[in-house]
Amino acid sequence: MAAWAALRRRYWASVPARLRLLRAATCLLAGTLAVLLLMAGLTALGTWSSVAGHDAPRTTSAADLDLALNDMDAQAANILLSNGDAGQGRLQTPYEKAVGYYGDARREIGHDLNTLAVAAQGSRADEKTVESLTDGFAEYQELIGRALENDGHHGGKAGALADYRRATDLLRTQLLPAADRLLTSNDAAFDTEYSSGRSGLRTELAVVLVLGVLLPAVLGVLQRYLARRFQRTLNPGVLAATVCTLLAVLLGAQMLSASAEHLRVARRDAFDSVVALSNARALAYDANADESRYLLDPQRRDQYAGSFLAKSQQLYGLKGATLTTYDSELATTWQAYETDHHDLRFTGDFRRELDNVTFPGERAAAEKTVQTYAVYQRDDRRIRALLAAGKEHEAVEFCMGWEPGTSNAHFGAWMTALKKVADINRAHFTSSVEEGRSSVGSLLPWTCGLLCVVMALTALGLRPRLAEFR
Repeated sequence: MAAWAALRRRYWASVPARLRLLRAATCLLAGTLAVLLLMAGLTALGTWSSVAGHDAPRTTSAADLDLALNDMDAQAANILLSNGDAGQGRLQTPYEKAVGYYGDARREIGHDLNTLAVAAQGSRADEKTVESLTDGFAEYQELIGRALENDGHHGGKAGALADYRRATDLLRTQLLPAADRLLTSNDAAFDTEYSSGRSGLRTELAVVLVLGVLLPAVLGVLQRYLARRFQRTLNPGVLAATVCTLLAVLLGAQMLSASAEHLRVARRDAFDSVVALSNARALAYDANADESRYLLDPQRRDQYAGSFLAKSQQLYGLKGATLTTYDSELATTWQAYETDHHDLRFTGDFRRELDNVTFPGERAAAEKTVQTYAVYQRDDRRIRALLAAGKEHEAVEFCMGWEPGTSNAHFGAWMTALKKVADINRAHFTSSVEEGRSSVGSLLPWTCGLLCVVMALTALGLRPRLAEFR
């Protein structure tokens, strides 16, 4: 009690002591709020740098790796399928395009592996996965190289096919599962960064609002005390400090809430769709490869037909559908969707994208993707029907041709439509990142500057009153 009495006499018993205490409380709260907002702003900028410079690129690199592996294997099958017998009877345009796309995919894989190796540093599991992928990819290239070499000799198709089987089995059992693990790991790391960033922003906003109530309250007590003790209605300095405080709290809250919202749009509205669409593209290339494998390898036709259907179900899932019934069920369910956009009787990546339509033009682009996909699916049935009718050469020409109306032309139209949807989401991801950075960069200096002004105005406003007691 004696200590409390001593403290009360020192800090509250006299008018100067009370004014100094209220000034100290005001400056302490304003300084704390300024430091909090400064740290929150710098943390938000760090989050945006991590998202744009690290988390998103390594996730998209993993998705691109998955696609390039599928594309490379598809083009290897196309080279073997279009080459004829050591070049005799070669389908020239399909062969040249397949060779070019094969080289492009191989270079893309090398680039993606280098990017992922750098991104994996610090994660032993990811480092081992990248090492395994690199070694496996070297073995895969050796097998494909042998297949292409054998295919260059007359009568070498059987040996080439045996090597290709070993290569595509290696791809399916080792390389693609490893690429999927990297994609899952990198996407999960991005999601962790996102959740942590959003949680931190919400917590900081709550603290800012609490301090934003306390600081004006202390200034109100100070203003009221001055009015009663010195018989003045308002103290200009304290009044200006109060106005600056309210403005600083408003700008600080806007900065944090805007950054949190831009982060949500970047991750949930945009990047979730980018990942789903990247997965759809990889599945599409693998399904297209299954058609070439189906024509190339008669002994495995049942396996490749089942694989094609499984990928189709992952893209546009229809419960219980077979290759025979898939087209009619797709048409029925899509017609139901076009009549009522809430009537979605299918599953898969296309369903996830349509459930997450957010941006202008995105729905029309997504619908165009499904419509071009339906055309490509009908082409697949035509290929199988030609083969069943004994018209193998016609089936191969239709599957691998690039002229308008052929399967590859329709596949290209499907990929163009799919890319357009992905580009819409990528553009909004980029704009959300830029707007999130801008909201911090433009509001943070004003907020912290106003709080410094609050401290200065409070001190200046009380200076004449304290001078009266000297």
